[in-house]
Amino acid sequence: MPATSLTPDGDAVVGEILIAAPPERIFQALTDPAQLMQWWGQKGMFLSKDWKTDVRVGGEWRGEAEMRGCTFWIKGEYVEIDPPRLLVFTWVSNMPGETPSLVRIELHTEGSGTRLKLRHSGLAANEAARVNYQGMWPALLSWVAGFVEKGERADARPVPSMP
Repeated sequence: MPATSLTPDGDAVVGEILIAAPPERIFQALTDPAQLMQWWGQKGMFLSKDWKTDVRVGGEWRGEAEMRGCTFWIKGEYVEIDPPRLLVFTWVSNMPGETPSLVRIELHTEGSGTRLKLRHSGLAANEAARVNYQGMWPALLSWVAGFVEKGERADARPVPSMP
């Protein structure tokens, strides 16, 4: 699973992963609602119920899922788009104490694959969000990599074991 870290100022979670797929394929998986439904989640933990994307600057996106028996949503607005290299969007969820933040995803060709670089910023004032997103992003990066590389789907991933 890819690792993430906090920036020294505590404002952002950063991470990266090398994916054996072209940037165009990864960009599609990140922006197409039908594909988001297939890869975003894991049985027994988080399963997508609905995705909507209006992939243009100023367009809105929204995802809804069932998370441990409760309805969870995330939403935002696309701020910067340069297919298939860059996707920047605002992010807010219905998690208690959540405040709006910003996600930046860069896709760089590297060898026969793509290096995905992630920066989720605007978290300095929200320690709970920092902790949550530092733990969440490695799973999300692994899920999208598994989907574009091997066709892994959220509904077929095994239920995570609990310590």
